[in-house]
Amino acid sequence: MNQAAADLPIPPDALAEETLTAPEWGMASFLLSEVAFFSTLIVTYVTFLGKDLVGPTPREALSLPLVFGTTACLLSSSVVIHAAERALERNEHRIFLFFWAATIALGVAFLVGTAYEWRNLIEQHSLTLGRNLFGTTYYTLVGFHALHVTAGVIALSVVLGLALRGELGEQHSLGIRLVSWYWHFVDAVWIVVFLVVYIFGRGGVG
Repeated sequence: MNQAAADLPIPPDALAEETLTAPEWGMASFLLSEVAFFSTLIVTYVTFLGKDLVGPTPREALSLPLVFGTTACLLSSSVVIHAAERALERNEHRIFLFFWAATIALGVAFLVGTAYEWRNLIEQHSLTLGRNLFGTTYYTLVGFHALHVTAGVIALSVVLGLALRGELGEQHSLGIRLVSWYWHFVDAVWIVVFLVVYIFGRGGVG
């Protein structure tokens, strides 16, 4: 019986379910290239860490309490956007709108916290892009991540706008999934950046 079952042809629908669509392959390829991009930035940051002749150092300048708050916002947004997707699958459009808008709000909160942190670094520690190697690599790494978060917030806002106007249909489900993939990726990258810059780079939590 097992041999007979093995010889049965696989239904085309089953094959389609197991294979990524062309847009999904495109997004996967794009995210893979982004992994290489951020890996380069992270390796550069670690390479020049502790080689400055002038301050401030990461331990002197970086504030953990503030970053813990912004990190909580960004990581929570991954849970929230997942809840939005599940609500959409159940055709619970109002719940989808709530969770999708909450994702945007958490992303904006992260960006506002980052801007506030940078203002403190500039005003209190005179840490600018050209101050020292730490300043250059820090602003480059964290800045590019913030730029990616900004792009994600814009994409999320476009989807929200379509939904509020009642123009979000079944044909947009793939686009919503791809936006969600991108957002989860941005969150995952931040975990690595947070550990490298704010934990390892400062020499620990203390």
